[in-house]
Amino acid sequence: MTAPTPSLENSLRLLLRALKLPGFLDHYAALAVQADKDGTSDGQYLHALAEMELRERHDRRIGRALKASQLPPEKSLATLDLARLPPRVRKQMPVLCEGGFLKRAENVLAFGLPGRGKTLLCCAIGHELVRRGHRDLFTPTYQLVQRLLLAKRELALERMLKRLDGYEAVILDDLGYVQQDREETEVLFTFLAGRYERRSVIISSNLVFSEWDRIFKDPMTTACAIDRLVHHSVILEMTGPSVRAEQAKADRTGASR
Repeated sequence: MTAPTPSLENSLRLLLRALKLPGFLDHYAALAVQADKDGTSDGQYLHALAEMELRERHDRRIGRALKASQLPPEKSLATLDLARLPPRVRKQMPVLCEGGFLKRAENVLAFGLPGRGKTLLCCAIGHELVRRGHRDLFTPTYQLVQRLLLAKRELALERMLKRLDGYEAVILDDLGYVQQDREETEVLFTFLAGRYERRSVIISSNLVFSEWDRIFKDPMTTACAIDRLVHHSVILEMTGPSVRAEQAKADRTGASR
């Protein structure tokens, strides 16, 4: 394969930029050298370049989606110790990570005492969903409630709900920590009811359903919220010892040596 002249190379670079082919631009020269060594045909060389372009576009798209999801980068499947999960949860993980529940607008509800790894579990699922091309958003529940409340006061609640509807799954972290007044409860219920049988939510909570009246206050609202969430859902019960307590104990032991 004959190397291009300097003028032809400059022209080629301009064309590749205009065509928005950064992978071609970054790799065509190095691949051409390798193709000469290997005796690769022009067709094979072009095929290799096209594959590299597609692979890098996919990686960039996933990178943008992960950034938009606001998922903590350190809470991924790679950092999740599957051996610590309850057997039933561990068995459900591969299916959940495939994302089939999103097409059925099902919810994932993770319950357990503090420190059992609920947030890490939900985030790990979220990371895998993004890597499979799905759009999701991670947010502490109290932050979403405050954003919804502000939008309502600015007469922009419908617009914000429509924007949130663009996410196939919204991951609400620590639902049990939110102690809302009636106005905050109303916007949270509006959000959850609006996604019913249309979009999924992934929720972590320290409170079992019998204690959700502490969140929604009104018994009827509590019952309606639970009914909509549970109707199409996968429930994950995070049992076992506290991960944080065990880690703190290990840190103290290591420091004392």
